[in-house]
Amino acid sequence: MPPALRARRAWSALVLGVVAQTAGTVFVSTPAFLIPLLHTERGLSLAQAGLLAATPTMGMVLTLVLWGALADRVGEKWVIAGGLALTALATVGAITAHGYLELGVFLLLGGAASASTNSASGKVVVGWFAKERRGLAMGIRQMCQPLGVTVAALTVPTIAATEGIAAAFVIPLALTALLAVLCAIFVVNPPRGSAPAATGPAANPYRGSGFLWRIHLVSILLVVPQFTLSTFGLVWLVTQLQWTPLAAGILVGIAQFLGAVGRIGVGVLSDRVGSRVGPLRWVALSAVAVMLLLGASGAAGWQAGALVLLIAMTVTVADNGLAFTSVAEMSGARWSGRALGIQNTGQFVAASAVGPLVGGLIAIVGYPLAFLIVALFPAIAVPIVPARSAEVDRL
Repeated sequence: MPPALRARRAWSALVLGVVAQTAGTVFVSTPAFLIPLLHTERGLSLAQAGLLAATPTMGMVLTLVLWGALADRVGEKWVIAGGLALTALATVGAITAHGYLELGVFLLLGGAASASTNSASGKVVVGWFAKERRGLAMGIRQMCQPLGVTVAALTVPTIAATEGIAAAFVIPLALTALLAVLCAIFVVNPPRGSAPAATGPAANPYRGSGFLWRIHLVSILLVVPQFTLSTFGLVWLVTQLQWTPLAAGILVGIAQFLGAVGRIGVGVLSDRVGSRVGPLRWVALSAVAVMLLLGASGAAGWQAGALVLLIAMTVTVADNGLAFTSVAEMSGARWSGRALGIQNTGQFVAASAVGPLVGGLIAIVGYPLAFLIVALFPAIAVPIVPARSAEVDRL
């Protein structure tokens, strides 16, 4: 394939991958920004509202590996487009749902469908880009999560407060339906090539090395502060610092945008230093520091804690692109769909637990001590990050 054509298709795949997963992330993130309404006006406990907010993530856990395996077998195009179409249908169900149980069922189904973009969009991006550009490309691709949260943060609280819960799902419906059509038309699967025997179907990358398992575990631990802040950061601003929902949503949106830019920065850094795991360790150390500072500022009652939250939400999302790229490179083209599915599954299992468990923890010990306890998770992750010498590129 001519280099110019490959470059065009690589960047096209990257753009479509970003906007496709952004659309899915808007759907998954929407319930988290309904927590203030559900808790303060609809009578749900913080743990109950957190459980409902975690329902889409629970759905993702059920299907991430299956979508990844399907992408390995049939390619990424129809996995992405089909998953988004199913997400749009589930969103229609959420809009028309009667009662929280029915709403939770459709959120579960929508999360299960939206998982398609997590495994397949990462696989298609890594497949098109050369090694020396993957850190940048996956950093850009990982913007989708904070961008999706930004869209939800800037729209859901206000829409839900004025128009109700059902109206808050109109935006994710429009986005997932539109992107399903665009991806069906424009996504092109990367060339699979002829893999050597060492990377063939029989060469399970999980055998003979603990590298992938360690990256998965590190990512699970780093998810805890990330989802603690994305789930309860807005609630903390509204209930503890007395911010309005609109102002709190704007700050969270800014934090998510900065986090998206930060992911690109650490991706470029990993390209330049020739390692994904070195910067990953630095991000874990930074997460420990910002969670400790956030807990201390909350205990002191500082309004400046909002600035600390802004920094913390930026830092705690920076690891995802590094881990994803590392997993894809280590697993190879014939296993990357499944390996990324396993990577996502571990992360979303942890994310699903954050809503109800951290919500319950906050109810018992308060926000400051809960933030300090959450700092333990990235602290545990630091020594688990593999050494640079263990990195292998199988793509």
